[in-house]
Amino acid sequence: MKKLSLTLLTFLLFLSPNLVLSETFYDLVVRDGLYYKKFSDVPFSGVTTGNEQGTIKNGIREGVWITYHPNGQLKSKGNYKNGKTDGSWVYNYEIGVMD
Repeated sequence: MKKLSLTLLTFLLFLSPNLVLSETFYDLVVRDGLYYKKFSDVPFSGVTTGNEQGTIKNGIREGVWITYHPNGQLKSKGNYKNGKTDGSWVYNYEIGVMD
C-alpha cells in the first residue's frame, strides 16, 4: 500500500500544471516586468537553468543568481530581492584570444 501511495503521489506531481521543476532562462518572456513561460498568462515560479541560473517567484527574480560566459566561465554572481539587485555582486570578464 505504501508503494502504491508513493507511485500515485509521484504520478500526480508530474501531471500538475502549476509544478515547475526548471526552465531555461532564455525560454522565458518578460511582460510588464514579470517573467512568464511562453504562451502562459501565469507568472513563472521555479528554477532557471542554462547560462543564467536562479529562482523566480511569481515572475520576479529572487535569491542567488549566477550567470556564465558561453565558454562556461563564471560571469556574475549575486542576489536579487523583490526583483532588484541586493548586496555585493562578483563580476568576471571573459578572457580569450582576440582575432
